[in-house]
Amino acid sequence: MNIWVFFVAALVPMVIGAIWYNPKVLGSIWMKEASMTTEQIEGANMLKIFAATYFLSLLLSFMTYYLVVHQAHVFSSVANQPGFGDADSELSQWLNIYMENYGQNFRTFKHGLLHGAISGLFIAIPVLGVNALFERKSFRYILLNGGFWTLSISLMGGLICWLV
Repeated sequence: MNIWVFFVAALVPMVIGAIWYNPKVLGSIWMKEASMTTEQIEGANMLKIFAATYFLSLLLSFMTYYLVVHQAHVFSSVANQPGFGDADSELSQWLNIYMENYGQNFRTFKHGLLHGAISGLFIAIPVLGVNALFERKSFRYILLNGGFWTLSISLMGGLICWLV
């Protein structure tokens, strides 16, 4: 497993965010919908915000692996079985044969992109939407932020599925 892919994938929301929330793209609409002012944005500790964003995106990248890579579920379904982790056990031999035959099935950027998009649509948007409703934010606010996270998780999923 290439663990560095998770660290690279965690950069995706920061790169997409720099474009998405740029005032020349959707940033001015976001500021209006989020009730943010230029003074509030300029007065923020950006180092702290970017460090926390990267850390949270790193957590998301690790979870995204389980959303986009089918083979991860095979291991989790037998993890408590006798012989798991013992290289000489019958179970380990079966897992090795399974991975040799099916370990690369559905391991493409396109497949990860699809599962990332599904995750964004059916996890990120509903979670953001519920919060936004209670915060009395607009439907436009939900679509703006939900669209950002759907795109970000899609691209993260594509990278992770393809390169891990």
